[in-house]
Amino acid sequence: MKTKGLHCVSAQTTQDMSLCLCPKFLHTNSTSHTWPFSAIAELIDNAYDPDVSASQFWIDKTMVQGQECLSFMDNGNGLDHDTMHKMLSFGYSDKTAIKGLEPIGIYGNGFKSGSMRLGKDAIVFSKSKTTSCVGMLSQTYLEKIDAQQIIVPIVCFEKGERNEYILYLLR
Repeated sequence: MKTKGLHCVSAQTTQDMSLCLCPKFLHTNSTSHTWPFSAIAELIDNAYDPDVSASQFWIDKTMVQGQECLSFMDNGNGLDHDTMHKMLSFGYSDKTAIKGLEPIGIYGNGFKSGSMRLGKDAIVFSKSKTTSCVGMLSQTYLEKIDAQQIIVPIVCFEKGERNEYILYLLR
């Protein structure tokens, strides 16, 4: 089992240094969406970026321990541990055009602002050809641990060369 280092989720700066963000930023950032449908549109847009290649998208509402939950699911390519970490970081995007199709998500903010506009917590489950990952962007978690910076736990299982699985823990 391999374990990678623990990190705060950061905002990219111009000198390629990291700047850790206060947990209150999650709510502040979410106010860029004045109504829930723009936040939902942001999550749908991500599924149709050329590097994701989703052809189907589902939205469902369910109850989990007495709480209403929305789930967003697509049949895209999935995320490996590096891509999951980048997706849950602020202001990071390395998306480029693929076969002439321009990506929508180029600023590295849409998932974070959209998901936090719809709720206080987002859990991301992703499966690609070689990796299964779970990431948690949670205002509730950060409040409970009295966090001074945004911390995003990420757990990934990666299939090795001999069909063995390697566990990555990122935070």
